[in-house]
Amino acid sequence: MAEASWDIFCKVVDNYGDIGVTWRLARLLVAEHGQRVRLWCDDLDTFARLCPGADPQAECQVQAGVEVRHWPAQWPGAESADVVIEAFACHLPTAYIEAMADSGRRILWLNLEYLSAERWVVDCHALPSLQPRGLQKYFFFPGFVPGTGGLLRERELMTQRHAFQHDGQARADFLRELGVEPVPGARLLSLFAYENRAVPGWLDALAADPQRTNQLLVPEGRVLGDVAGWLGVEALRPGDRFRRGTLDITVVPFVTQDAYDRLLWCCDFNAVRGEESFIRAQWAGRPLVWHIYPQEDDAHWDKLEAFLALYTEDLTPQAEQALRGFWTAWNAGEGAGEAWGALLGEAPELLANAERWADRQVANGDLAGKLVSFHQDWL
Repeated sequence: MAEASWDIFCKVVDNYGDIGVTWRLARLLVAEHGQRVRLWCDDLDTFARLCPGADPQAECQVQAGVEVRHWPAQWPGAESADVVIEAFACHLPTAYIEAMADSGRRILWLNLEYLSAERWVVDCHALPSLQPRGLQKYFFFPGFVPGTGGLLRERELMTQRHAFQHDGQARADFLRELGVEPVPGARLLSLFAYENRAVPGWLDALAADPQRTNQLLVPEGRVLGDVAGWLGVEALRPGDRFRRGTLDITVVPFVTQDAYDRLLWCCDFNAVRGEESFIRAQWAGRPLVWHIYPQEDDAHWDKLEAFLALYTEDLTPQAEQALRGFWTAWNAGEGAGEAWGALLGEAPELLANAERWADRQVANGDLAGKLVSFHQDWL
């Protein structure tokens, strides 16, 4: 595989989603495909939360083999790479575009788009768009079906996940490292979401479960305020633990991407949000609910429906109805408590479906590998 230089540009817009995806992509291109990668990020403070060894004040540093550069408001100037990715339509610096045009080299310019299951994505994937001065930009869409860019996935991810999920001691040790004391026999759940009016009703249902104790892990994030309000406390911090009825709640610290993967693997059910955690929860092979980022024109409901249409294809009508009911309530902000009972009634089928779905996505290929292949074919 020929080595090429890559520039990935990322503006941090929504917490950790944008930088989470681009940082994982940059690492994969280096570690698994032998590429030379510069990651340009405008917010190194946020990046340092994902990469604890990073220096948020450094203009240039190397982390995990990736050259991480600060992207300041005033472009410092740099020679363009062989492959240039503007992540999520972040818009390259004008001077950088001019440098691409003046380089005299063939440079592949890619716009890495947001993840979507909508049907039009297949028709638009990898299409070129003519830009000034003879440049072309290609639109690259991650996706869930053949004809798209696939999802980010490490080569050994599924092997590592299966081994971890079948090693009870490894799971218990990991949870204790997070400050979590596993509750014997409890259903283990994780909650990572935007602010959500549906949370209190769901917590009510978990606390009133007559059949089983529920242990909920809540990583640091925007949903902590909703949990704190339900508990009647002013604020929550990592290490805090509460018991209400049959619900045991532990607040866990913000963790690295690899540790968050293992947290998802530990759980029987995961509530996730945005794009990065949504993808990682699918690789966990466990039932989940997705809190999609709300859009002012309600376009997020079309995106949610498009995903559900694919994800529920192999479900019985009853299981599909239960899953759709809970996902709809979760994203509408009401009725999650009532919908949770129906979802639990279909748990075995939903677990089998989650495993099948993960296998189906593996068969669709991984995003980093498809990007490298696209560049080689383009050459």
